Amino acid sequence: MAGLVVSGTQVSFIGQDCREIPEHLGRDCGHFAKRLDLSFNLLRSLEGLSAFGSLEELILDNNLLGNDLVLPGLPRLHTLTLNKNQITDLECLLDHLAEVTPALEYLSLLGNVACPNELVSLEKDEEDYKRYRCFVLHKLPNLKFLDARKVTRQEREEALLRGSFMKVVKPKASSDRITASPENHYTPLPAASRDLTNHRGVLGKCRYVYYGKNSEGNRFIRDDQL
Repeated sequence: MAGLVVSGTQVSFIGQDCREIPEHLGRDCGHFAKRLDLSFNLLRSLEGLSAFGSLEELILDNNLLGNDLVLPGLPRLHTLTLNKNQITDLECLLDHLAEVTPALEYLSLLGNVACPNELVSLEKDEEDYKRYRCFVLHKLPNLKFLDARKVTRQEREEALLRGSFMKVVKPKASSDRITASPENHYTPLPAASRDLTNHRGVLGKCRYVYYGKNSEGNRFIRDDQL
């Protein structure tokens, strides 16, 4: 098979532009593979990975995997790298990994929006990344390495104390339309105010109120008119 490299229990299928895991890959290699490298493809789905039930290492860097990523139960998997994919929902991913990869010790998410560092945004700094690590370790306390950096004892202790508070909450998108409540119903100005030849004063309800130091009218009187 073109592009397939097998060395003992290690299987590599790199840079083949495949959008899904080929069925024959699982059929031919799934029963013995302990390390599977599928990096530099176009994967959006991991359907077919269930054939690799004995995996211990899974490399999925540089693909198109997003928040709908679904892994089968992989009880022996201790290493998972998802660098440079399209994952934005960190909590959803971590909850899923806690369920299907109980033996996970090494996780790398660099290059995803879910991993806040300068690789994805210049607005992120080291403090953002520290909070991210704290939250990940709160969700996956058995990790020994996160993003190529060893988990320290201090980080583990902090995750126990504060990890649950490190969740990043995204504000809900506000609607462009503002619906006035019944008690704050505003009416348009009377029709007389639209007549350019009619200079009579008119009354109407206004949405905005001026609270400046001076009266609203006096702000527009010049010195030579006093």
